[in-house]
Amino acid sequence: MHVANTDLPSLPAVEAEIRQQALAMTSSELHGALCGWLAGGGAATRDWPAKVLVDAGLETPAEHSPFDQLREATAAQFGDRSFGFELLLPEADASLAVRSGALFDWCRGFLGAFGLAAGAKPPLSEEGAEALADLAKLAAAQPQDEGDEDDEAALVEIEEFVRVAALLLHGDCVMAAQHRARLN
Repeated sequence: MHVANTDLPSLPAVEAEIRQQALAMTSSELHGALCGWLAGGGAATRDWPAKVLVDAGLETPAEHSPFDQLREATAAQFGDRSFGFELLLPEADASLAVRSGALFDWCRGFLGAFGLAAGAKPPLSEEGAEALADLAKLAAAQPQDEGDEDDEAALVEIEEFVRVAALLLHGDCVMAAQHRARLN
């Protein structure tokens, strides 16, 4: 039995594949898009970039490539009952502007692909609807150039909120649907 690896590929490995594919997005935005697609009920198929980015011209990632590892690890993390879900973001030693910008990119990617997969009226709980609205606000935010310890602490809290929001939306759209299907 194949056990999926839940470790995300490195940011530089994903960035290299993005450059190779000539995609006009950051690695954080791409991971956000993949997460939005999966949270909205999209399938974790190997040809995910073509579906998520709505570009039939995109090649299916090679097996074990960074994009394939990203798909496999992300799908496994969403299915992990211990909530081991991670966002693909720059390391903590990157500047506040770089890290906050990447988080806002991640949210933009998530929103677009979530809407694509979940449709116009996804089956959201009240909490899920609030989380989606908050993600939309974050997606519209602009990174700040400098900050202090309070800003650093706030960014950590926002990252955790985004992580939990993605899990909540996945729960509303995917896990609840699977649960309803088992009951019927």
